[in-house]
Amino acid sequence: MSAHTDTNCAVLDRENGCRVSLEQVEALPVYHRETIPEQYLDAMGHMNVHWYMALYDQATWHFFETIGMTLDYHRNYHAGAFALRQFLNYFSEIHAGQTVAVRTRLLGRTDKRFHFMHFLVNETTGRLASNFESLGTHADLKQRRSAPFPAFIAEAIDIQLDRDNRLDWEAPVCGILNL
Repeated sequence: MSAHTDTNCAVLDRENGCRVSLEQVEALPVYHRETIPEQYLDAMGHMNVHWYMALYDQATWHFFETIGMTLDYHRNYHAGAFALRQFLNYFSEIHAGQTVAVRTRLLGRTDKRFHFMHFLVNETTGRLASNFESLGTHADLKQRRSAPFPAFIAEAIDIQLDRDNRLDWEAPVCGILNL
């Protein structure tokens, strides 16, 4: 857990100071919001790792819907997505009764793959609780293999990617998830 005191700093670099402000993260779209129930807590009294992944998963499905990868798309095109690699950071605890929001930034894509980052903001405390970086691939579900995005999905991704590439801050990527 990070113990930094600058409440406006979402991601702190020990050598260079604040890398990303909470204000910058909060400008990203919200793909999931939830108030944390008691059953999400573990023996330490904070939200268990299982629920971080569940929140990120919910946000990913909502993000997919915005680029056209809906349940109808999966059924009609026999296509979807597979996770390839993921990287997760924890910065501050989350407790029952607190409201969190998952905000998402698209980082890149190829003809088959996409790279994105979720930021889990604790709206109750005004702190970044965690971030999650993911590399995934579009998939042909009949063959169970990677497959190129259809043009309408690629176009929707590119529109969001163009918007996210115009942000005035670098995403705090782990550096090991490459397209």
